[in-house]
Amino acid sequence: MGILFFLLSFSAFSSQILIPMDAETQENHLKAYGITYWMLDKGIKAQWLLNYRGGSFLLPDSAELRKECQIRGVSFEVISDQKTGEILEEISSPSQNMEAVLLEKAPRIAVYSPEGHKPWDDAVTMVLTYAEIPYETIYDEEVLNDALLLFDWLHLHHEDFTGQYGKFYRSYRTAPWYIEEKKQAEALASRLGYDKVSEEKLAVALKIRDYVVGGGFMFAMCSATDSFDIALAAQGVDIAEPMFDGDPSDADYQNKIDYRNSFAFSDFILERDPMVYEFSSIDMTSKRRIPMDADYFTLMEFSAKWDPIPTMLTQNHTMLVKGFMGQTTSYDPRNIKPTVLVLGASKINGEAKYLHGIKGNGFFTFYGGHDPEDYQHMVGDPKTELELHPTSPGYRLILNNVLFPAAKKQKQKT
Repeated sequence: MGILFFLLSFSAFSSQILIPMDAETQENHLKAYGITYWMLDKGIKAQWLLNYRGGSFLLPDSAELRKECQIRGVSFEVISDQKTGEILEEISSPSQNMEAVLLEKAPRIAVYSPEGHKPWDDAVTMVLTYAEIPYETIYDEEVLNDALLLFDWLHLHHEDFTGQYGKFYRSYRTAPWYIEEKKQAEALASRLGYDKVSEEKLAVALKIRDYVVGGGFMFAMCSATDSFDIALAAQGVDIAEPMFDGDPSDADYQNKIDYRNSFAFSDFILERDPMVYEFSSIDMTSKRRIPMDADYFTLMEFSAKWDPIPTMLTQNHTMLVKGFMGQTTSYDPRNIKPTVLVLGASKINGEAKYLHGIKGNGFFTFYGGHDPEDYQHMVGDPKTELELHPTSPGYRLILNNVLFPAAKKQKQKT
């Protein structure tokens, strides 16, 4: 798009609101996304200025917008049409790795999460709540009844799509919450017409796959990433041991895995031992030897003009982001398909933290770890108070994905 288009788009306004997203001037990066979503939801288009001051937002000026920014504690600057033109001219220059992307419509957001889980059980629901971005919660019954067709963006809660109850058996098999969750999962599978939880979860995974192939956007974190791919690759194969589904797993099931069915991962080796808190070789948690104070990952740099999609997903006020752990912390590069983009990785051991890819007409993003501001979250730990982390780079990556479906349709280069 040329500079003339942008100037004409904004010529009806005497001034614009620039919401800067750099480290020096923005006091609340997370709520800035909420402000942008709020404007889109009111039918007002915005510009996402990729690589300009940390991925700033440009919006038509209004007294209502100024007041809302002040209420939410979001830093903003009122700029003239002349200044707007200068900024957009700078961005459009071939010498600058920047681009202005039009955000057109607030995406309809669904969070796949079981009933009873609190918003603080999951980083995405925490940050959506903090940023004041509305979402709806759905689960297996809604997914199987095609409710995904109503949404533009889907987040997968920390789910185990293999039917092995998160591989928590060794540590928590006698815990009341584990016993109750297993009982509820079995009852739900039976009510929905399935003999096993693993069969019901596979059916859900296939529905989600179809949603993405049809043009949806799926974002997953932690164990929902690799367990989803494993379930797809193992469809038709029993990989669950008797304590999970009541009968033995298939003999030699490793050689029956079809990696063509997975989204992001290939050639992984499944963990057969039910006493090991791990699904497969995909995850780097037990293989990494990085001290906490040195645990960072680096965001990759892409061409904003030629590769706007990965550029959108990596917008931040720093390229170096604190690492954080989870059941699935990060991904072994040897198990990542060559068609998948690595958006963030550790320079120490090469492990991938943040992935993006295309499936059919849709997109998916996988983000390793549980909570960007809780280094090693354990069962029962208190929730993160995002009021203490309003500029969190790790949480910004989640919100980049939330706004991505609002962007004017782009083609990703592979």
